Amino acid sequence: MSNYNKYEAITKAREILDLPESATMEEIKSHYKILLKKWHPDVSQEKKESYEKMIRKITDAYNCIMIYCSDYKFSFSKEEVEKYISPEEWWVKRFGNDGIWSSDSKEI
Repeated sequence: MSNYNKYEAITKAREILDLPESATMEEIKSHYKILLKKWHPDVSQEKKESYEKMIRKITDAYNCIMIYCSDYKFSFSKEEVEKYISPEEWWVKRFGNDGIWSSDSKEI
């Protein structure tokens, strides 16, 4: 599969799972579970066949995304890791532990 076809497949899978352009693993799993509950064939006995088709689409989309995620190479460089620091870490990094900025400083 070429990279272009792979991109198209992942984009289609992302759209089926109703995912934004970037998502955490938790978001991916959550969307998958929500859609499985919504489209479970037991929900609608009249439209059972169409629900079963949708479940297959959802499962295929989830598997496509999971394969992509399992093959993804994560960067552990300082620059990449620092993109995801918490607000508290960001504050300490910029201002240090100076008493004037800390939450436990005493009022004058």
